[in-house]
Amino acid sequence: MATPQADDLVEYGYRRVIITITAVMCALLEIVDTTIVNVALTNMRGSLGATLTDVAWVITAYAIANVIVIPMTSWLSQQFGRRNYFAVSIIIFTAASFLCGNASNIWELVAFRFVQGLGGGALLVTAQTIITESYPVAKRGMAQAIYGMGVIVGPTLGPPLGGYLVEHFSWPYIFYINIPLGIIATLLTLAFVRSPKYGEKLKANQVDWLGIIFLASFIGSLQFVLEHGQQDDWFNNNLIVTLSIVSVFGLLAFIWRELTYKHPIVNLSVLKDGNLRIGILMGFILGFGLYGSTLVIPIYTQSVLGWTATDAGLLLIPGSITTAIMMPFVGKMIQKGIPQGYMVGAGFLVFFLFTFWMHNIMTPDTGVEHFYWPLILRGIGLGLLFVPITTLSLSTLKGREIGEGAAFTGMFRQLGGSFGIAIITTFITRFSQEHRASLVSHLDGSRFEVQQRIQQLQQGFMSKGFTSNEALQKAHQVIDFSVMKQSTVLSYMDIFMYLGIMFLCCIPIIFLIKRGKNKINPADAMH
Repeated sequence: MATPQADDLVEYGYRRVIITITAVMCALLEIVDTTIVNVALTNMRGSLGATLTDVAWVITAYAIANVIVIPMTSWLSQQFGRRNYFAVSIIIFTAASFLCGNASNIWELVAFRFVQGLGGGALLVTAQTIITESYPVAKRGMAQAIYGMGVIVGPTLGPPLGGYLVEHFSWPYIFYINIPLGIIATLLTLAFVRSPKYGEKLKANQVDWLGIIFLASFIGSLQFVLEHGQQDDWFNNNLIVTLSIVSVFGLLAFIWRELTYKHPIVNLSVLKDGNLRIGILMGFILGFGLYGSTLVIPIYTQSVLGWTATDAGLLLIPGSITTAIMMPFVGKMIQKGIPQGYMVGAGFLVFFLFTFWMHNIMTPDTGVEHFYWPLILRGIGLGLLFVPITTLSLSTLKGREIGEGAAFTGMFRQLGGSFGIAIITTFITRFSQEHRASLVSHLDGSRFEVQQRIQQLQQGFMSKGFTSNEALQKAHQVIDFSVMKQSTVLSYMDIFMYLGIMFLCCIPIIFLIKRGKNKINPADAMH
């Protein structure tokens, strides 16, 4: 029976504290590693003699492995026992971290990052399931709040931590830092985490090998297209077109296989739960906003304002701390029976206000003081969104369905982030080109102000020893750079405006949440 099994896993006292710390630490390790390498790519290129395209695979390989393994985590937990699977995943992640730090060429590093991603993807979802099942139903809002601290703070911790390690040591240390934490987490998992008993293991000939192949082809191809689409000019590139087709057919074949095979690798029937469907949709949008804005702000501060990677990363920390502070309060609100829908609606509204504020402060000279309060507001919005969405998604699930539901929420949050990054980077490029064309069309060389500005710049360069022609050429370059910078600023303003509209349009989704008759448990208020 599902319910007794689920209740058997509830922990109390110091055991629950240790299990919670272990699970959050593992989720944090996995998420920090998705962003920590971003600031080290230049150093990796130099020491490994790689091109920019080659080194981008360090991020892509990890992301592809993550999204392939996340939907399979529930099934793998059932096959090998959750404790064993979780411990082995930590060991794989830790060992791969050591190998990444010792890679002698770029393709070794990419291969080890893929293996690290296989271990890491499992950590994220299994940690969420372990925390959820270790708490009684009435306290699951608080459980998700604690888990959410790791998930939300992780992406913003990566860049400043990576920047510090690269600046003061060298890039391998961004991987070596995982080793002591991984060893501690493995020992704690083996000592304290328990496995539910969910039936017999499958024999090798019963395993859904075709489902695994279809899933890997669908998710792997989709992730590659999202990661490389912009730099490869999307559907003008034959490889992108081919992988898009593989992804679509992989998805259709995967759905057919899972619905018709006796022992599916992913249980699609769990999607019959209405709140889970709404939860994964909102999780997708949350991933879009979380990872999208986490990407946009550091790129803007570095490319337009000229900040260092470490300064850009540090900018996001006050907002993340705000989210972490919000989490327990939101957990308490859920325990008191305040409907998650209200909090999600408020979260989307706060996110809209954040994007509107960001749209208004964008200039080529924006300072730290201008970003501070909008990012605090973003932190409040994330706090109001993450815990209610996650609790809502899993609230009406029991037993093994919790793990299966957690796998879907994790996968769609990751895919939301991938879609967000791909779409935002594409539109930044497109909008920049449009604004540049518009600004250039208004830059009439026959106008007195334009001629005067060029003449001033030319004279300035001539006073530094350049010839008249050289000075004129440099004056035109300065004007061109100013136009490019302004068009980039305008493109970021557009991005924040459209993100805001998207969040505003999401508010009506909360009316689809089903609230029912069962009001025994506060965390089940939406039953």
